[in-house]
Order: sequence, then structure tokens, then C-alpha cells
Amino acid sequence: VAMSHWARLLCTAAKVNLLVLLVAVVFSWSSLSDRVPEFALTKIEESDIKDDSGNEPVTEDDADPEDLEVFYPTDQWQTLRPGQAVPAGSHVRLNLQTGEREAKLPHSEHGHGDTGQGRRRKRLGKVDVDANSFTSQELKEALAKMKASEKAERKAQEEEVRKKFRPIEQLKEEFEKLNMKMETDYEIMVKLISKFNSSASTLDEKVAALYDLEYYVHQVDNAKDFLSMGGLRLVIEGLNSTEAALKEHAAFVLGAALSSNPKVQIEAIEGGALQKLLVILATEQPLAVRKKALFALSSMLRHFPYAQQQFLKLGGLQVLRSLFRQRGMETLHVRVVTLLYDLIMEKMLLEGSQHGEQMAEKLQQYRQVRLVPAVLEQDWCAVAPTLLAMPEHDTREKVLKLVGVLLAFCREHYRGDPALGTALGLLRSEYEELAAQEQREGDKDGYFGELLGSINTIIQELG
Repeated sequence: VAMSHWARLLCTAAKVNLLVLLVAVVFSWSSLSDRVPEFALTKIEESDIKDDSGNEPVTEDDADPEDLEVFYPTDQWQTLRPGQAVPAGSHVRLNLQTGEREAKLPHSEHGHGDTGQGRRRKRLGKVDVDANSFTSQELKEALAKMKASEKAERKAQEEEVRKKFRPIEQLKEEFEKLNMKMETDYEIMVKLISKFNSSASTLDEKVAALYDLEYYVHQVDNAKDFLSMGGLRLVIEGLNSTEAALKEHAAFVLGAALSSNPKVQIEAIEGGALQKLLVILATEQPLAVRKKALFALSSMLRHFPYAQQQFLKLGGLQVLRSLFRQRGMETLHVRVVTLLYDLIMEKMLLEGSQHGEQMAEKLQQYRQVRLVPAVLEQDWCAVAPTLLAMPEHDTREKVLKLVGVLLAFCREHYRGDPALGTALGLLRSEYEELAAQEQREGDKDGYFGELLGSINTIIQELG
């Protein structure tokens, strides 16, 4: 009974103590609220504040642009309206009594913050890069200007690059046209010969093929390939064509292939090219055709004594002599004179050189070429001096060389030709003046001085 009595007393005391403690807490809360009416939880970072529903508050980027009214804080707590933009660095708190957000300026080192009016003045003037914050509209306008500036600069750079370089589409198109396949000269010549020999090719296509072939066969190795693939035979057959254009370009290709190429020279003369060229020169043909035929003939005869011998046997010298009796062939006269001079000098130089076993055999071949006797027989002594009346210095130079070479064989004829003496006298007077002018200009060994020396030598030999 005694223990039950003490238990009841202890339970009663505990209840009294709990009641006293609850009353004390209520009293303390009321007292604290009376003393500090603005008591609230304070947070610096706005992004950490949530509303009553537990959601993030509306930010400047999420709110309607028309609602983004800027809040200008002071050093006193002010209530924030929904959607208002708070300058960076402001103190923000949630008033637990009212449930509203409040903000004010942070305290500076001297106890004073920057006022709203001061911030407003900063924004009204030039942009202050030292300001702690900018309005959303200011940031958007600045970003728009930066984007516009970058776009203009990028466009200017693209335009500059476009001026310096061609577009990739254009380069691709050009590469496709070129096919970018590097063909060898051999492959190209095969195609050109095929086009020239094709019955489906037009006259213009065949002429174009010959024109391109002339470029390639200038090279010695290409000319040999041209021979091995049957191109030389086709070109020689082209000399018989009824089309003047084909004969002209066929002779052009032949002359290019023959130049300084003994193997091609032998194959050409065995293929009958010499006879066909002489026929072209001896018959009525356009000047262009004869000019190319004379070019091919000269390429065949130079440094090829066997061809020279056959040339004389076929009456080639008479054919060339006949060109001086025809009108309209004046442009060929100088070419003929040059060819005769080269052939005579070629033999003379070989006879005066050192003879090895190989050169002795070649000299024996040249001795069978009786060119000078044929020149004298056909009265070339009278033909050459008539060309001295031509006005071109280059023509006179070539004629003087031939006259000088023939002087040893035509001396008596030249001494009895008063026209030659008169022509030489006039030329000496003219070139004395030109040579003197050269010397006054500091050119002691000039072109006109050399021509004057050739004239004086001939005059002295005839004196």
C-alpha cells in the first residue's frame, strides 16, 4: 500500500512538470515574437529558396519578359513581388510570418550598400563593366549585339576566303572533267592515231589528231614509239590525201618525227616518204601544204647522206629550183637557200674533222653525194644573188652565207655579174651606217657588224 501511494505521487509530479515546461515554451515563443517582430530565416542564395509548394521560384529566364520588373534594393528589407529580378549579391530571406520573400542590400565594409538610385544612374549611362549586376534586358541587348558582331565578322572572313579560294564544288567539277588520270604519252598517241585512222572521224577531228601528234613526236623516244605503233605509215599514207589540210598536217607530223632521229629517217625513206614529198613540191598545191612538205624534206635530208643521195637521184634539186620560177613561192626561197647551205656545210665540216672508224664510214657515204656539181649544173650561182634585194636582214644573212660557200665554185660567174657587184656595194653602205650606230651604242660585235664583215669578205674575194 505504501509503494502504491509513492507511485501515484511520482506520476502526479511528472505531469505537473510537463505542464510547466509547455507553458514556459509558449511563453518564451510569445515573448520572442513580441521583441523581434521581423524574425525570419535569412539566406543569401536566391536559387536555394523554394515556395510553399516545394518548387523552385520563377527565375528571370522562365518568367514572362513583361513581368521581369527589376527590384532596386535598399539597406532595409523590402518585399519582393513574384517575378521581380533581384540584383546579384543581394540578401534574400523568407519571412516565416508573412510567407513572402524579402531582400535588401548587403552591408559594405563601411556599413553602407550601393543604393538603388546609384544603380539606376549606372544603367542610364554607359555600361559599367564594374557594376555588380545588369538587368535582363541589358544582358539580352548586349548578347544580341555580340551575336550580330560575330556574325558580321564571320561573314567577312568567309567572303575573304571565297575570294582567295574556289568552292569545293567547282574544284570537284573541274577534277571530274580532267578525270584526274595521268595518261602516258604512249597512251595518248595510241588514242590520237586511232582517231586519225578511224573512218567515223570527221575531217576536223583527224586534223586535230595530227596537230596534237606533232607535239608528242618531237621527242626522240616518242617518235620511236610512234614508229612501232604504226603511226609513221599512216602519216606517210596521209601525204596522198585529196584533202589539203590532211596533207599539210601529215607532212608537219612527219617532219617533227624525222628531226634528228636516224631510225625514223630510215623507216620513212624506205616507206616512200621522200617520193611523196617531192610530188607535193612539184605539183600545184597551196602554199601552206608546200611549206610543211619542205619542212619534212629538210628534216629527212639533214645528217642523212643516203637520203641526200636518193634526193639527187630523184631530181629533188630540180624540183627546188622550179620553186624560184613560180609566183607566190617567195616565202619558200629562203627556206630552200638555207637547206642548200646546211647540206653543203655539213659535208665540208665532216671532211675537215678528225676521222674515227665510224666517221670514216660516214665520210664515205657523204662522198657519194655529189651536191655541189649538181648545184653548179643547175645554175644555182645565178639564183642566190637575186635574193639579196629582199629587205629582211635575216634573209640577206642566209643568202650571203650561201654566196660565200659557193664563191669557191662560182667565182667567175660572180665576177661577171654586174648586178651582184651593185647589190653588194649598196648593202655595204647600208650596213656600214648600221654597224657604226651599233658601236656608238657600245655593241662592238653586233649583228650588223657581222653582216658587214661577210659583205666585205665577198667583195675582197671578187676583187
